[in-house]
Amino acid sequence: SEKQELLKELEHLKPRLEPLRILVQGPVGAGKSCFINTVQRVLLGRNVSIALESSTTAIQGESFTLSKHGGGYYPFVFNDIMGLETKGEGIQIEDIKVLEGHVLEGYKVSPQSSKDDKRYNPRPSPGDRIHCLVNIVPADAISRLDDSVIDKMRTIRKKASEWSIPQVIVLTKVDNACEIVSQDLRKLYHSKKVKDKVEVSSHKLGIPLNNIYPMKNYHAEITEDTNVDVLILMALRDIVNFANDYVESIASESLPGS
Repeated sequence: SEKQELLKELEHLKPRLEPLRILVQGPVGAGKSCFINTVQRVLLGRNVSIALESSTTAIQGESFTLSKHGGGYYPFVFNDIMGLETKGEGIQIEDIKVLEGHVLEGYKVSPQSSKDDKRYNPRPSPGDRIHCLVNIVPADAISRLDDSVIDKMRTIRKKASEWSIPQVIVLTKVDNACEIVSQDLRKLYHSKKVKDKVEVSSHKLGIPLNNIYPMKNYHAEITEDTNVDVLILMALRDIVNFANDYVESIASESLPGS
């Protein structure tokens, strides 16, 4: 089956550098933790909770390793930064040094965050850097997102672009955005509503349409749904391949600012 093929491909992934680091950003309530948990659930084939929903602890660079079904870990990790709040809360733009690998696990985000923090990494190696940026955007609320949140996401995206870091949008909650898709996820690619949401998110964040992945996270469901799994695995395969391509490209050149 398509699901088994995708799982096998991810199982046999041997990136040039381990782990590949994937940064997940998005507004509060977009489903970042839910996405990370859904990915782990699909990879393991059972219900899990590794990322706490709606965690408001101001820790940047918290990373999640993903367990393999037969033991061991996948050669990629998700780094989650706190949700982008509207008014002055959330990630500070000067703290996006996480992209360049300046931030070690557990670095506290605060207005006083400085280079004196012992978790600040002054000389990051290519392995400390972020290798792919994943923007989590809720399909049902994309049009209503506060401009300041979009601005923060665009600022981080622009910084990632300066470093040529590949970027995607994972468009969550498509089932809330379209009644037909809510009843049958296989209608996803025929839904005009979802197509509109994909175009709006592309326009707002400046990410091309072919780098946008509409999907549904597991939320309240106990049983698994192959349609959900395949969408998640297709996105994940591309994300880790983009990250690996980036690692290959930086291995052959000297890094700016290093």
